Amino acid sequence: MEERVVGEADDAAASVRRAVAIMARLRGPGGCPWDREQTFDSIKRHTLEETYEVFDAIERRAWPELKDELGDLLLQVLFYAQMASEAGYFDLRDVAENLNAKLIRRHPHIFGDVEASDSDAVLRNWEQIKAEEKKAAPAKESMMEDVPRSMPATLEAGKLGSKAAKVGFDWPDAAGLFEKLAEETAELRAEMERGTAESVEEEFGDLLFTAMNLARHLKVDAESALRRSNAKFRRRFKAMELAVGGSAALEAMRPDELERLWAAAKAAETQVSA
Repeated sequence: MEERVVGEADDAAASVRRAVAIMARLRGPGGCPWDREQTFDSIKRHTLEETYEVFDAIERRAWPELKDELGDLLLQVLFYAQMASEAGYFDLRDVAENLNAKLIRRHPHIFGDVEASDSDAVLRNWEQIKAEEKKAAPAKESMMEDVPRSMPATLEAGKLGSKAAKVGFDWPDAAGLFEKLAEETAELRAEMERGTAESVEEEFGDLLFTAMNLARHLKVDAESALRRSNAKFRRRFKAMELAVGGSAALEAMRPDELERLWAAAKAAETQVSA
């Protein structure tokens, strides 16, 4: 078993080394003009797109596609590492060694003498180790600086809530958040009647922020939950189109007719899942 694992690791290492060499050639003299023009900033949006394509393949259980999408995501890592190497910041070896050290340091129940009987114990150890690492890092003005502004807003909201909860600034349970949702909804309605576009946007943001923290309390992944709802809407709307022969027919229908079509699509989907 161990020999097989070592052999697979060697094969993977050889493949990664070849990928690193290919990327260096693409960025080098006489390489690809497009690849040579890219910068850290120009690649960022591609990294985000590739991440969502990985999510999509997982949700559709499209395993052959996932293999390709993971390769595209790995390409982003190779790109950043190559550009960093050219600038003298670090290279892919540094990235891997940093990761190796972190994995070993944060898994003392595997590589050390700490005991962890279940996943909850593992998470407690993980948080304690992270806290110790932060003590050794340069001081920050706010603990919220640990949450990147560049992450998706749904994820950022949950992370900010989790940070605040560590010092006791949090709702005690989900019940309080339902009350807060009602409060934020009322404030949004009030601004819609008398406020400006900017104030309406602000109140809508407050409503979403509260919803994201409710998801945190319910232990729901807000991003995944919304993506599932998006997929459900796609399916039901497509069923409406099929029922009348296309979207052009929908455009000519009254709102009450569209509602009946939606109800029929929803009922049909419910019957299938029952």
